Amino acid sequence: MSKMESSSSPFLTPLQTPLSKSSPKPSKKSLVASFMEATTSRTPSFKEDTYFLTHLKPSEKKSLQELKEKLKASHGGVESMWGVSLLSGDEKADVILLKFLRARDFRVQDALQMLVKCLEWRKEFKADNIVEEDLGVKELEGVVAYMNGYDKQGHPVCYNAYGVFRDKEMYDKTFGDDVKLEKFLRWRVQVLERGIKMLHFKPGGINSIIQVTDLKDMPKRELRVASNHILSLFQDNYPEMVARKIFINVPWYFSVLYSVFSPFLTQRTKSKFVISKEGNVTETLYKFIRPENIPVQYGGLSRLGDSENSPSKPASEFTVKGGEKVNIQIEGIEAGATISWDIVVGGWELEYCAEFVPIAEGSYTIAVEKPRKMAAAEEAVHNSYTSKEAGKLVLSVDNIASRKRKVAAYRYVVRKSTSSTLT
Repeated sequence: MSKMESSSSPFLTPLQTPLSKSSPKPSKKSLVASFMEATTSRTPSFKEDTYFLTHLKPSEKKSLQELKEKLKASHGGVESMWGVSLLSGDEKADVILLKFLRARDFRVQDALQMLVKCLEWRKEFKADNIVEEDLGVKELEGVVAYMNGYDKQGHPVCYNAYGVFRDKEMYDKTFGDDVKLEKFLRWRVQVLERGIKMLHFKPGGINSIIQVTDLKDMPKRELRVASNHILSLFQDNYPEMVARKIFINVPWYFSVLYSVFSPFLTQRTKSKFVISKEGNVTETLYKFIRPENIPVQYGGLSRLGDSENSPSKPASEFTVKGGEKVNIQIEGIEAGATISWDIVVGGWELEYCAEFVPIAEGSYTIAVEKPRKMAAAEEAVHNSYTSKEAGKLVLSVDNIASRKRKVAAYRYVVRKSTSSTLT
């Protein structure tokens, strides 16, 4: 029984309606679909490093020791990065040094050169204190780039969306000259540094983040300069800091965009890519991130303003097949109790309603939310109801008119009149 269930568990009741037996006409693959297949076939799946020394090959252990010796010889003073002394010899230092070695295929001299340049850049850029800076870009916070929740393995997740820059006034305000571009780059580094502060730097721990990039309405031509700067900064100074790069709302021209960036990307970086075209966003994200940690605009239950100091209440996932109606029945609600719930279906385009069904014989069913068609762009439903008598709440999602399977999630909390809580 999950934490969200009461003593009387909710259950799903699928109501099947037969679909037409006619087969869809074959169609040519889109450019995006062909590109996605080609990328998948030629790019091996990324395997994250554990950073346990016992998992290293003898040659890799030797490279790590050589890097320590060379760093000490060239930088006799105490060098630190992300609050970790690189010459301390402890496991946190090993994790960071292994990131630079991994980024350079354990070529010691190349890793040392990359590390030294990164240390110099951090001093010049004042990266160690950037998290505390007020850069005066409040309009970008929570919109263009932001940390939000964790994936199923515990990696912090950073979301990126540049569609707002289709607005020329917004674009000019952010990238209009070199000074504005520099401020934007500092802010983008600031967001990444916030995510890095959430990492463990420990063997077997969480040592990297997840990047989700929304390509919807992204003005690719105008943002090329800024994108190249960001890519260069991150690749040069944040090696192995990203466990997976998930691209969502991928447009038809992604293959062109990819061809521009591809020469600057290592094969290891390409192996981290997950590509999801429009219409598959929620289903893709559910594979890696729990619904309560996914922003509502992407089919999740996480809203800006949710408490950052406590974990999100767990949600239950379910699927709604094409031609199916699903009822979620939450039983055991006492008189005077208040039930609050969230429910979302990825790419809605189906009918939703909520009813309260009293237990008492002769009582009438109450329409808490009347049946209504939910558009694709609608966010999660959040509502509450205080019962006057004992009964159950029934949430219904009707996908009978569609052939498409949809992923969905819900959660609820019941508060008795005595203020005790069932979850």
